[in-house]
Amino acid sequence: MEKRTLLAVILSLFILLGWSYFFPKKYAPQKTRPSEQAPLKTEPAVKTETTQPSSQPSIEYPGTKETLANDIIVETDLYKAVFSTEGAIIKSWELKTYMDSHKMPVVLLNEPGSIPPLGIIFEDANRTLPLKLIYEPNIKQLMLSKGNTQGELIFTFSNNVMSVKKKFVFYNNDFKVDLSIETVNTPSYILPVGTDFGVFDKQQKEHKGPVLLIDSDRKEFDEKLKEKLNFTGNILWIAQEDKYFTAALVPLAQTEGANVWKEGASPEIAFKVTQPKQDFIFYAGPKEYDRLKNLNKGLEHIVDFGWFTVVAMPLFWVLKFFHKFLGNYGWTIILLTIVVRIPFIPILNKSQQSMKKMQKIQPMMAEIKEKYSKDPQKMQKEMMALYKKHKVNPVGGCLPMLLQIPVFIALYNVLNKAIELRGAPFAFWITDLAAKDPYYILPITMGVTMVIQQKMTPSTMDPAQAKIMMFMPIIFTFMFLTFPSGLVLYWLVNNILGITQQYFVNKKAA
Repeated sequence: MEKRTLLAVILSLFILLGWSYFFPKKYAPQKTRPSEQAPLKTEPAVKTETTQPSSQPSIEYPGTKETLANDIIVETDLYKAVFSTEGAIIKSWELKTYMDSHKMPVVLLNEPGSIPPLGIIFEDANRTLPLKLIYEPNIKQLMLSKGNTQGELIFTFSNNVMSVKKKFVFYNNDFKVDLSIETVNTPSYILPVGTDFGVFDKQQKEHKGPVLLIDSDRKEFDEKLKEKLNFTGNILWIAQEDKYFTAALVPLAQTEGANVWKEGASPEIAFKVTQPKQDFIFYAGPKEYDRLKNLNKGLEHIVDFGWFTVVAMPLFWVLKFFHKFLGNYGWTIILLTIVVRIPFIPILNKSQQSMKKMQKIQPMMAEIKEKYSKDPQKMQKEMMALYKKHKVNPVGGCLPMLLQIPVFIALYNVLNKAIELRGAPFAFWITDLAAKDPYYILPITMGVTMVIQQKMTPSTMDPAQAKIMMFMPIIFTFMFLTFPSGLVLYWLVNNILGITQQYFVNKKAA
């Protein structure tokens, strides 16, 4: 019973870590993908249904200006953005304070794409017309700095049929942009975040693509989306995201709903607007929890720490608290690992002592199994009597591991997804705790410590089971080769602490 339980716990931990890394959830918190819902179930406050393109007749909008489009550059201390007067859209968005692997600024958008960001799209037969209109800007460029912290860019279009006004308000020390749209005599429209806007790294294994929040229900979509979906209700925000960055729209008043669909190879997401005036907060930048929380619009929930968020958030706060004093996230991870392990020391001591006792009574257990091999009930009764006589808990060695699983998974997600670790150096060759060890020294050392820990830990497994367990360090080592260095550092330190504790337990038992 003890052997099977221990093996099940270890394999469960391995599967949980491997699954969350190689197969991140695609549509949370629900277990089914949108494409598998036909039709989607609805709640009273939230309706979800598939829609078809409008078949309304074409409406002519005379008076479109035949002039060339111009670019408007907006630059702050945090980013550089390029807008176009054609469609009043965003053409590019570059972050100044975040670098890619080539030490160049991170580019969240380098071309408008098939669905340009914040480009109005009518929901009638003239759906692309607004994207072709040439708007009048109030400025030719906008440069913000410490001495000039706020500025406006206003696009206007009008003819003898309709008018559209887009007003952007920029802040030098923030990634947020205030957006106001006023329309006269126009049909309802959708306002998209834009094709892949905010998706910097398409090669990552974590979710990348559209995401939205309805009340407390987070829904994710990816390139496997097949049908167009329509969501209504209290939609707090929509966004395109990757592991560390996002471009998001937050309505300041409830909209008609949100659409999610696929345009070419990329999934798209947009708000549906029917009001003549609608205000938004637009955000394009890093997924910094504190910065997003300060917006007071729930956008901080785009930072998703997975299943055990209730455990992950306190760990995240402690990580940042320690960093204020240490100034180095590598040493912060080491200190956090020690602090997290302290509450488990008494439990782990009892666990290791229990396993020691189990090892000692192993010959007696073998005798009972042989003697009562044809009478399972008698065998079980004698086993329980043996455990009681020697004060041994057969599952005592597994319980601490079960208790630690939520902490392991939560800390794994924090160290894997916190943008604070991106580009953060530790020491020597580790110059980025969010990147893999370029020389694989940390994961190989971690594998060696797993072997040492296995050799030191008492075991009641038979030789066949012991051989299977010896493969675990090899499997973990290969799995950790591409893991972020911060994660591997945590696991290495945790193993060293485990070896140290096991040494003293073995010494005391001897």
